[in-house]
Amino acid sequence: MKRFQTVLILSSLFISPAGAQVGEPYIHDPSTIAECDGKYYTFGTGGGGLISDDGWSWHSGADRPGGGAAPDIIKIGNRYLCIYGATGGGLGGGHNGRILTMWNTTLNPKAADFKWTKAVEVASSDGMEDQDAIDPCLLLDPTTGRLWATYGTYFGTIRLVELDPKTGWRVKGNVEKDVAIDCEATDLIFRDGWYYLLGTHGTCCDGVNSTYNIVVGRSRAVEGPYIDNVGRDMFHGGGRMVVAAGDRKTGPGHFGRTVIDEGIEVMSCHYEADFDQGGRSVLGIRPLLWTRGWPHAGDHFRGGTFAIESERRGYSLELAVDFTRMKQERQGWFNREQLKQPVKPVPNQTLAEVVDTWPEGNIPARCSDYMFRPWQRWDIQPVSGVGYLGNSYFKITIDGTDRALCATADCEVTTVPTFTGDDCQLWRIEQATDGTFRLMPKAIPGREGVNTSLCLYSAGDSTPTLAPWDFQSDNAKWNLRNH
Repeated sequence: MKRFQTVLILSSLFISPAGAQVGEPYIHDPSTIAECDGKYYTFGTGGGGLISDDGWSWHSGADRPGGGAAPDIIKIGNRYLCIYGATGGGLGGGHNGRILTMWNTTLNPKAADFKWTKAVEVASSDGMEDQDAIDPCLLLDPTTGRLWATYGTYFGTIRLVELDPKTGWRVKGNVEKDVAIDCEATDLIFRDGWYYLLGTHGTCCDGVNSTYNIVVGRSRAVEGPYIDNVGRDMFHGGGRMVVAAGDRKTGPGHFGRTVIDEGIEVMSCHYEADFDQGGRSVLGIRPLLWTRGWPHAGDHFRGGTFAIESERRGYSLELAVDFTRMKQERQGWFNREQLKQPVKPVPNQTLAEVVDTWPEGNIPARCSDYMFRPWQRWDIQPVSGVGYLGNSYFKITIDGTDRALCATADCEVTTVPTFTGDDCQLWRIEQATDGTFRLMPKAIPGREGVNTSLCLYSAGDSTPTLAPWDFQSDNAKWNLRNH
C-alpha cells in the first residue's frame, strides 16, 4: 500500500446476496486465508484481522501484534509463520521500511498456547534507495522446501529474498533480487511446474476512486524472469489481468490463493470500496479458475433457473417421471400445406400440463437428454444464514415447485415434496478450476458433521449418485446451463 489506512472493524450487519462475505468483513490488505482448528483467519493492516467459523460469515477478533501493514501468513509443520511490513509505504512520512517475521503455534487467540514469538527483521529499505520494504508475502516451495518472500511497492522494485523455513530468519548470505516493477502487494504461488508472481497494479487507499487490480506473470524459476501472456517481463511493467473492478466493487488487491481440494480453489483479496457497503474496504473471496495455465477470478455463483448437465455426456439431471409428449402437427415435408401458413411459435410445455402425472412422495433423480421440460428445470437459490468458504449454501428445487433435491442415507439422491431446510437439502456449489461445477450436499443423513467428500456424481450416463470428488473424472463435474 502507498499510505497507511487503519483497518475498519465495524459492528453493523453486512447483508448481501450469495457470493459476498457476510457479517463484518471489513479489512484492508488481507493476508492469505489460513485455517486453524476448523476456523478461518485473515490478518490486515494495522494489526488484528478477521475470523470465520465457516468461511462465509466473518467477524473481528484475530490477533496480530506489531501494527504495520499488509501481513501474510502460512503454516509450516505445526506452526504458523507471519510476515509483515513494520513501516514503509509512506508510513511516518518516508520509505524507510522493515520486514519482520514471527511465529505462533495457533491462530486462536483464546487458546492456552497462543503466543507470538518476538519479531525479527528479515529485510529493510533505507529510505534513499529505489525500493520500499513493505507488503510482503511468503511461498514455501513444494518442490524444494525452500522458503521465499517478496516485498515492495510502486516506489521502486519488487524484491525476492530467501528465508529459513525452520527459523523464519533471512538465509545467511542471501542477496535480495529485483523481480518486478510497477506493482505492489505481491504474492508468490507455485502450480504445475510454474512459479506465479501476482502483483497489485494501480492506485490504492482512495475509496471508490481506487484503481487497484491484480496482474500476473510466470516463470519456470522462482527467481524469474516473470513473463506475462504476451511476453512482457514484469521487471519492465508486464502483467496479465487476474481480477479487476466489478459487481459494484472497486480496487481488488492483495491476492491470496486457497486450495480447498484438487481442482477446487478460491482467491482472496480486499476490495478498496464496496459501493453497497458505503465504500468500505471489504474482504473478497472468489473462485480461482485456470485457463491455459493462467489464473483468473471466476464469478460468484448466485443462483437462477438452470439445466444441471453432466460433464460425462451432457445429459441433464431430471425427475424420474414419465415423458409427457407435447401436441403438435407434423412439420416440414410431412405437411406441405402448413409451410404456406404464417409461422406460429410453439409455447414451452408448462408445469401445469405435467405436474398432476407425477407421484406425490419422493421422486428419484436420473439423467437424460435435455429438452427444457418442466421436470428438467431446476431453480437454485441461496439460503440465508448458512455458508462455506466464499458462498452461501443453496437449495435446488424443480422450478415452480417446492420439490427439493436431497441426499439420502444410502448416499444416493432423490427429490422430496417440500424443502424443509434440512442439511441434506443444502448444496455447496463450487466452480472448479476448469470452469465446471462441484455440487456437494452439506450433510448425509445418519452421518455426523459436515460432508466434505461426497458430491453429485454420474455413475452412468443416466445414473446420478453420491461419490467422492474426483477432479480427474468427468463423472464428478456438472455444468449449469441457463437455457
